[in-house]
Amino acid sequence: MSKLLILLLCLGLQVQAQDSTWVLQPATTIVDTAFVNLMPTSPIDESLYIQSLLPHKMLFTQRVFWGPNGLLRVLNIAPLTPEGREKERKVRLFMMIAHQVTGFATLAGFVVQGILDAKLNNATGGNYSQLYKARQTAMTITNIAYGTTALLSLTAPPKLSSDQKRVSGVQLHKYLSIIHLTGFIATNILASRAAQRADLRPYQQVAAFTTFAAFAPALIALKF
Repeated sequence: MSKLLILLLCLGLQVQAQDSTWVLQPATTIVDTAFVNLMPTSPIDESLYIQSLLPHKMLFTQRVFWGPNGLLRVLNIAPLTPEGREKERKVRLFMMIAHQVTGFATLAGFVVQGILDAKLNNATGGNYSQLYKARQTAMTITNIAYGTTALLSLTAPPKLSSDQKRVSGVQLHKYLSIIHLTGFIATNILASRAAQRADLRPYQQVAAFTTFAAFAPALIALKF
């Protein structure tokens, strides 16, 4: 689990926030006729044609799957064509909606963990053992929800050129994502050690609060 969390941190540090503010709006399926006029007639033209279908900037994880030589292109699962890019737009729409849903599920998990942590501070004996097991279960579920939320964002198809627009909340979401990802990993590491070292519990709680304090506004920021 620690290795997975460290991998998520490395991916999160390169996040260019996924603009999901438009995902709840109806998507129109219109193939850009400009692409048709750029049909390649030489190797150089082919390179320019491919560049016109993809944004200049993509996440590393997006490039692995959706880049010109990405896995899905090589396997011919997602051919790089104007029609294919329009289909990818629908895939992105679905993944961004799912990203928001799992994000709110993760937020609920953070709240449950916070409540159980507060009760653990005053628990003793058998009550402490029950609360500790419940907290560990809640943490596991939250970890899965958080990891799913991150992967949906990091591996979604890149936006179309016509969708490359900035809104006020995207930059804020980007910076808050780095903060809550760092806090999330720190919380899990400290939680695994706090069972043997009680003096680490205050630091774990601070990390958990920081994660929650950054995660909640990060979700809200996507609405603006």
